[in-house]
Amino acid sequence: MCLKLYRTDKRDRATCEYQTLMHVAEHGITAAPQPLWHDPDPELSVVAMTMVAGEPVYDLAEPTSALASVVAVLADLRKIPLGPFTDLPRVDSAANYIKRVTDVWPGQLDEHSSEPVTADMRKLLGAWHQHGDAAVLAEPALKVLSRGDANLLNWLWNAPDISVVDWEFTGYSDTAYDAAELVEHLSAHSIDDDVWISLLPDLGITDDPTRRRFLAAQRTVALRWLSVLWKRRHSRTDEFEFQAHRFHHLMSNDFI
Repeated sequence: MCLKLYRTDKRDRATCEYQTLMHVAEHGITAAPQPLWHDPDPELSVVAMTMVAGEPVYDLAEPTSALASVVAVLADLRKIPLGPFTDLPRVDSAANYIKRVTDVWPGQLDEHSSEPVTADMRKLLGAWHQHGDAAVLAEPALKVLSRGDANLLNWLWNAPDISVVDWEFTGYSDTAYDAAELVEHLSAHSIDDDVWISLLPDLGITDDPTRRRFLAAQRTVALRWLSVLWKRRHSRTDEFEFQAHRFHHLMSNDFI
């Protein structure tokens, strides 16, 4: 058994995770831990669940061996009803990422206006604005259930089985955005683009409308991660430089 303790915040992560585990179990998702009980104590809330075994996909010598199973679970998840998450967006939604790069990051850049890298970041941000990706992501899209967390550290491979933990960020999203958030998560950088491209149909990117939205989301997610790594540019220099190159590449070339 796993006992998970949660800090108190506006989202009420404990209740969200317990509701999610109950909901996905009810609809036949077997890759998640089984919920046992929930204590919604206001100071230290707790969820008890079964322990799951496996090695994080991120740490595998050949992570591609487990990706098909990851994608299959996500496809099953998209098929089940939203249930208690009809009106609750996932954490790190498209709207949240856009707000961070348009309302928050520019002010942070202003505080470091004398650094040469600041001008480069402003150019990349300006190019993203001109591309119109925010407008594309503001268009209506069919809601699907989302885990709200694409980190491959949370996917545990115990061949031939896959399990996934940490469901406290669940909410509604859309197929194209979730696919992009998975492909562009920092934990996915070691996986070749050709592998992700081959998996896109199974991630729901099957026609021109979803492709257009996926590409807009991909660039937006990559920019958001660039803004995160910019704040750690002196301690995580290699990752920051990689992400800047990655975003510039996505702005200049279609992924698919």
